[in-house]
Amino acid sequence: MRKEVKILALIAIVVVVAAVLGAGYYRKSVQSVRRSAAGSDNTLVRPDSPALGPADAPVTVVEFLDPECESCGAFHPTMKGILKDYEGKVRLVVRYMPFHPNSVLAATVTEAAGEQGKYWEMQELLFRRQPEWGEIHGHGGHAAPQVRREPPALLFERYAAELGLDVERVRAAVAANRSAAKIERDRRDGQTLGVTRTPTFFVNGRQLARFSQQDLRALIEDELKK
Repeated sequence: MRKEVKILALIAIVVVVAAVLGAGYYRKSVQSVRRSAAGSDNTLVRPDSPALGPADAPVTVVEFLDPECESCGAFHPTMKGILKDYEGKVRLVVRYMPFHPNSVLAATVTEAAGEQGKYWEMQELLFRRQPEWGEIHGHGGHAAPQVRREPPALLFERYAAELGLDVERVRAAVAANRSAAKIERDRRDGQTLGVTRTPTFFVNGRQLARFSQQDLRALIEDELKK
């Protein structure tokens, strides 16, 4: 009997040690160490970066996205849900990391919509209608065969009209390539931060290493405890 008790006690100790080690491994797997303060804020968040949520929110989530990225579009409703669940506690900042053929044009149109107060509406519309204008990928990451359709520029003008925007102003912004410098700056900042895919998230400067809703929420919760 005494021998069985010792064995059970030994098993309990092993379980506790394994749990502690596992928790440490989990923390390392879902986040990187906090970046040094020197220059990190300027690289992560620019004064003109689109943002949702209070400026003094305890947690700032920076998302590097590509409007044409299918994963970004699929995760968009989830991100909206997270903002709703942490209303007043989380601020979302958007940065551009263009990887696809139409992403710069889409980002330019989104910025043009923002000039008329419809930035977030255009972003959501582009994500929702992404199959109409985006390059759809099949197995292995290769572009899937597509039927002939309207050029993205014409579709974007139609979306602008649907949102009640001044289409001529949007067209002029696109023709002048007005947001080119901003988009290119975001791309360079992303490269500096080591962004190689979209979406990539930073939570109070800590990069989310494993892309999932659960891990993003865990990192937000960890920051809120501080």
